[in-house]
Amino acid sequence: MRKFWPNSNYQFLSVNQDRQLIITDDFLKSYLRRPELALIPESCAQEQKIHQLLTDNPRATIDPAEIKKMQDPDIQVNYEIWLRFRDKLVQAPTLENFYLGLFQGDGVDVPPLFVDQLTQILCQHLLGENPSAIEARAAELLFRMQKITILEDGHIMSADQITVEKYAETGGFGSIGELLKQNSAPLRSIDLDVMIKDNADDYWERDELHDFVLQLNYDQDGAAALSKLLEKWIFHFHGTKVTITPQGQISDSKWSWHIGLDVNATEILNALYNGETVDNSKLAQVLCLFKLEFVDKGRMLPEIAGKPIYLAMAHDIDKCLKFKPQNLLINLPLAETS
Repeated sequence: MRKFWPNSNYQFLSVNQDRQLIITDDFLKSYLRRPELALIPESCAQEQKIHQLLTDNPRATIDPAEIKKMQDPDIQVNYEIWLRFRDKLVQAPTLENFYLGLFQGDGVDVPPLFVDQLTQILCQHLLGENPSAIEARAAELLFRMQKITILEDGHIMSADQITVEKYAETGGFGSIGELLKQNSAPLRSIDLDVMIKDNADDYWERDELHDFVLQLNYDQDGAAALSKLLEKWIFHFHGTKVTITPQGQISDSKWSWHIGLDVNATEILNALYNGETVDNSKLAQVLCLFKLEFVDKGRMLPEIAGKPIYLAMAHDIDKCLKFKPQNLLINLPLAETS
């Protein structure tokens, strides 16, 4: 069994007979060890008291007035946010139920960081015990912002945004690089590795460094791995089998349904679907196209049963890609079930 992404805290969850994830006390306690809530030498007595109380019983009811007694106003806010999140989490029968509920009704009221953490956990669950390195790297697209580079030969390269920023600041040398930068010493640029078959196994020693570049052209392994994960994503939440195939273009002039996998792709697809003119610079932001087909056509809305669903993802004007995997869950043309 592969052990990867240990900081996701997936290992603290339990799994029921339907392969759904169940919240445990150990999972709730893991949040108390995060930097936002962990005790530090400067923590006041009231903060220490509440932290210990929650460590002993992470489901304990905390009076808001007790939080206000903490000296640090930022810590007060952190606890208030986490307790709201915790209360909703423990009320849901499964983590999947909670996750779906986030995107229904009045909108998401959970910090994006928490949403990304839950997405990572769900990806880890779906990847199973022995994923390939390229499958794990492709899964990172769902919960970590990507920086896109399109080479002159048309190759589309996706690198982790935070890693790119870190290397830009320090030249890849961490605190030493920061020191050199402060003293105006030149920093040697360090190229991130593009994942290929020969180096893919190195991922398991660097899985939380997020320093591999993934090629995303539709005819490459990265797009295929992403497609397979998205098939599992839909089946896990909705129990319906689909096939997702990367495409070089959409040649269907009368497509019936589409889903953008990010904000920019949604905007572009909506404009094209409505017959609006989209300039070439905007179209150039599209990175990948996919065709989604239901295996069981009876699970689709009757008016479009049997027709393909087209997907797209695109970078923004800053060449960043912020994937929204929830779009695949809430925008599928599913028939109502009795």
